Amino acid sequence: MKTKLLSGSAEDISAAAELIKKGYVVGIPTETVYGLGADALNEQAVRAVFAAKCRPADNPLIVHIADFSQAIKYAKNIPDLAYTLAEKFCPGPLTMILQKRDIIPSVTSGGLDTVGIRVPSHDVMHKIIVESGCPIAAPSANLSGLPSPTCAEHVMDDMDNRIVAVLDGGSSEFGVESTVISFEGKDTVRILRPGAVTQEMLLEVCREVLIDPAVLKELEAEQVAASPGMKYIHYSPKANVIVVEGDTNAFKNFISHQNGKNVYSLIYDRESKGFEYNHMTYGNTSEEQAHLLFQRLRELDEAGAETVYVRPPSKEGVGLAVYNRLIRAAGFEVIRV
Repeated sequence: MKTKLLSGSAEDISAAAELIKKGYVVGIPTETVYGLGADALNEQAVRAVFAAKCRPADNPLIVHIADFSQAIKYAKNIPDLAYTLAEKFCPGPLTMILQKRDIIPSVTSGGLDTVGIRVPSHDVMHKIIVESGCPIAAPSANLSGLPSPTCAEHVMDDMDNRIVAVLDGGSSEFGVESTVISFEGKDTVRILRPGAVTQEMLLEVCREVLIDPAVLKELEAEQVAASPGMKYIHYSPKANVIVVEGDTNAFKNFISHQNGKNVYSLIYDRESKGFEYNHMTYGNTSEEQAHLLFQRLRELDEAGAETVYVRPPSKEGVGLAVYNRLIRAAGFEVIRV
């Protein structure tokens, strides 16, 4: 099919909502990244999402709802802490893993007895949920393994002729997918995938916030992925990405020995002055790096990069989310200099 590009007009938002209601897949904006939206309760529509992305069937999808009060329709035994977190962080980039009700098809949950529930804050996404009347399953709107899309153009690059429409809602605010948490006991949560809701922010509400080992290293072969972004190599451009840890001078010295016109570096803005090798920058702060990371990875492919050496962010705050995406884009290849 030829994919139609829709605007963010009220008429086109209603058209997108109607398409989802009828069982089609539509590329839609959120505050994190663009998603492939489909009715989460429609097995055929959800299977079309997996097919469009070439996504493994055991990689669960997140279900987006208009208000957390609706979670009781799709999840059971919801802990009190979930409601407390919802008061502070919903709507926003936080996904909570809860026990699913039977109304959620197994294909949506990746065969698990749990489901990720999120209330997005993007105004267009909210309107689509309300107008469609559907809980919307919406993984990132990229071909599986490629960098997530943060604008409609990226979605069209990956999904043209694969889905019926893409709705242009502008550039994504955060640039990385939502934080995903599970619950352990009365007042403890575990971060399965870091995002814009950070460990430090969660600690304002929770007694303890654990970081799952899979955030910083590859999931063991026998482990089950409870959250998207845990099991597979993700977010990777066509170029070979390598994370290089070390200070500025050590990084420059390392790069000076990496020859080839198709070798690039991805560095901080403040390091670009006098940097005489092929490079792009992606901000100075963790928030800037989160916003720009996927865009830059796509631009490096467009520039013909074959190898990209990346200066990683801090692992504090939102930087942990950026680092998590980078090491997966790099296939966990990290050089320390």
